[in-house]
Amino acid sequence: MHNKKVKGLGLCSGGLDSILAALVLREQGIDVCWVAFETPFFSADKARKASINNKIPIIVKDITERYMPMLHNPACGYGKNMNPCMDCHALMFQIAGEMMAETGSDFLFSGEVRGQRPMSQNKNSLRYVEKNSGFDGTILRPLSAMVLPETPMERDGLVDRERLYGFSGRSRKPQMALAERFGVTDYPAPAGGCLLTDKGYSKRLKDLFDHQDIIAPVEMDLLSYGRHLRLNENIKIIVGRNKKDNDTLFRLYRKDCDILIKMHSIPGPAVLIPNGCDPQIAELAASICAGYSKTPEYDPVEVCVISPEGQKEITVTPIPSSEVQDLLIP
Repeated sequence: MHNKKVKGLGLCSGGLDSILAALVLREQGIDVCWVAFETPFFSADKARKASINNKIPIIVKDITERYMPMLHNPACGYGKNMNPCMDCHALMFQIAGEMMAETGSDFLFSGEVRGQRPMSQNKNSLRYVEKNSGFDGTILRPLSAMVLPETPMERDGLVDRERLYGFSGRSRKPQMALAERFGVTDYPAPAGGCLLTDKGYSKRLKDLFDHQDIIAPVEMDLLSYGRHLRLNENIKIIVGRNKKDNDTLFRLYRKDCDILIKMHSIPGPAVLIPNGCDPQIAELAASICAGYSKTPEYDPVEVCVISPEGQKEITVTPIPSSEVQDLLIP
């Protein structure tokens, strides 16, 4: 091994693979730390927990500003939904690479396992990420190192290649056995935590990209809640489906630019109109709001409309939900 104290900076999702990758290196006497990234599409909550449980220092960084241009036009395109996995990983390694000097790190690492994900973790995909990160030759994948080309870190003696692993494929049994050896018992199930892999969220996000050039972070948060109906090229509304949705719409409502609609005295949904609209469209939205309420069909009902100009009560005729199904963004 190399004489100097070696340090590795790892990408951490908080999952078992990223935990094991760090522990494998730490077992060699390498100083390890993590970086976890956040955007409106994924959080670092699991990574924070893994940091506490395994006593590995972590830096959490919001990368939304740099993530959005890539998401609008990923060089490798999208996966099954709006997930740009290969370009996402390349960007994460690029940002982590830029942090190497400030953290005093000698190389980057991750818990990626060759073949675990057929599209984004095959041999060619892993190589694409390295080349497009801008830090080719500094990325180590300790769990699959023995079935990947030798890296400069191994060749130069910073890392002992013989004490790394050759995991490959989709089976989780090797990782679970290694976790048992390390005494790791608290780790999340291998479920995706990225909203961009969700079919419904992706369709709503694509609709937003298709109709708006400027998108506020809160508008991406709203994609996870309610029914989304596009009324025209410029206006969409969000109809709460339950109390949780309604409470969220009230919480995320921006008083300076949005319109919020609620039933006056009859149980029903909240309706949010991001960025507002003209009075005629607001009245249409109010009628849709009433149609999703417990108001008898076609009975005029009072609805409360709250806009930047103030609050007013208007009387509308409900439009049954069955008549606006073609407006739904799936």
